[in-house]
Amino acid sequence: MAQHVALMRNRGYKYSSQSARLLRFDQFLQLHPALQEQPIGVMLDHWAAAKSTRNHTAECENIRRVLAKIFRHRDPSIPSRRPDSRPQKEVLKQWRKPHIYSPDDVRRMLDIARSYPSPRAPLRPQAIYTMLVLAYCAGLRRGEIARLDLGDVDLQHGTITVRQTKFFKTRILPLPDSVTAELRAYIKARRRAGAPQDPCSALFWHEQGRTRRYTPEMVTWLLVNVIRRAGLKPLQGRTGPRVHDLRHSMVVNRILQWYQTGINPQDRLPFLATYLGHRDINSTLVYITVTQDLLHLANERFRAVGAPCLNLGWEVRS
Repeated sequence: MAQHVALMRNRGYKYSSQSARLLRFDQFLQLHPALQEQPIGVMLDHWAAAKSTRNHTAECENIRRVLAKIFRHRDPSIPSRRPDSRPQKEVLKQWRKPHIYSPDDVRRMLDIARSYPSPRAPLRPQAIYTMLVLAYCAGLRRGEIARLDLGDVDLQHGTITVRQTKFFKTRILPLPDSVTAELRAYIKARRRAGAPQDPCSALFWHEQGRTRRYTPEMVTWLLVNVIRRAGLKPLQGRTGPRVHDLRHSMVVNRILQWYQTGINPQDRLPFLATYLGHRDINSTLVYITVTQDLLHLANERFRAVGAPCLNLGWEVRS
């Protein structure tokens, strides 16, 4: 398995999630040394029986597929294994529909972030506020927010550089003037708080810890706490809106604005895909959740543009 991971990374793949799955399987085998003399199929059967969750069943199927490819690569005479799509379909059944935050929801969360109680860390409320602004207005992922450095922000040109994220993409994002103003205010507050001014230092800096940088998990915890305080998510549990739904909301609300200003969203989707750091437009389409407002504006556009064409076709046939 280690050789396979090294091979895939040498070919240019990040191969992080697949490596983590293989590592979990290896850890299971280390805890069950009695299986070392058993065929690989028996090992996988025991691992599949260790948990009954849908996600674990899908992970076991993924490992079976990867190992089958490894063995077939070593010995082409081994017959190919037909993947089982049922575990992944079961996982998709429990996938939650994204929550689309309204502009009023976002304003309420921003107000709560500004007044976030943090007597021991006075910079934290403004840091959370700025994180929320970038998550919604720029559609940044939680990991992208956590990895931002001070030097990634160009206040003069109103841009922010997101480096080496998903799919090894680095992108420079132009920001609205209002977002640039919020970043400028945060950086001033950051300087007054005594944060280092080295361009390689963390943009979202705090005084505690060894790295003085918010981790992706901490970014998620803080923003989820704001969502809970806004009354949009239950006080406990994983149900309700998520932080990643801010990215979905950015896409849907942007398309709504395009419709309202008379812009054809289909012409702008390639630009939106690039802005979000997607490989292609198909990844962006996943973020388009059909809301009632979006459906209404799409129908209005069809009525204004498409309906006359249908009437013309009917007149020609008549």
